[in-house]
Amino acid sequence: MSTIDPAGPHARSVAGLWWAMLGGATLLTLLVFALLALAFRRGGGGDRTQDPRLWIGWLGLAMPGAVLLALLGFALVIGARTLPVPSDDAVAIDVVARQYAWDVAYPGGRRTQDVLHIPAGRPVDLRITATDVIHSLWVPRLAGKMDAIPGHTNVLRIEADAPGTYQGECAEYCGTGHKDHGLTVVAHDAAGWTAFVGENAR
Repeated sequence: MSTIDPAGPHARSVAGLWWAMLGGATLLTLLVFALLALAFRRGGGGDRTQDPRLWIGWLGLAMPGAVLLALLGFALVIGARTLPVPSDDAVAIDVVARQYAWDVAYPGGRRTQDVLHIPAGRPVDLRITATDVIHSLWVPRLAGKMDAIPGHTNVLRIEADAPGTYQGECAEYCGTGHKDHGLTVVAHDAAGWTAFVGENAR
């Protein structure tokens, strides 16, 4: 269930953002230590390190501001890339959360509980809602998390690169049974997906 071990394009975007944030945090940390080292230096009146414009302007505002703006821009780009866009190849699946189970409905009418079947190598749009309290669907290796809200439908696009089994969970505390509110995602190859949903379903 590691976010930095992605198994699909959307999860790779999230992992890329994680690494970028780690790099930005590292850069800011090094800057703070550099400023600390400069603070302990003693120089004469002409020492450039005593100039307040250096401390406040460049090192105190401009550098951290540039790093934070770069991270914000990267996050906005990644967020836009993970939004579902119309696609003839996408499969729409309904997921309803409740205490403490996931009810899944597929094209063709088949239903499962606590197991989500998807085709590998194809985008899948999960239409997520809830019947009682707020839950949150999260399959770390396939996508970011999305809240399941009673009376409202959110859409999360996930995609698995290859057939396999992936673990998910509810990422929003939803009551005393929250710790057991998990989900297993099974990604099928083309033949396996057709056999699961039936010949007449997409």
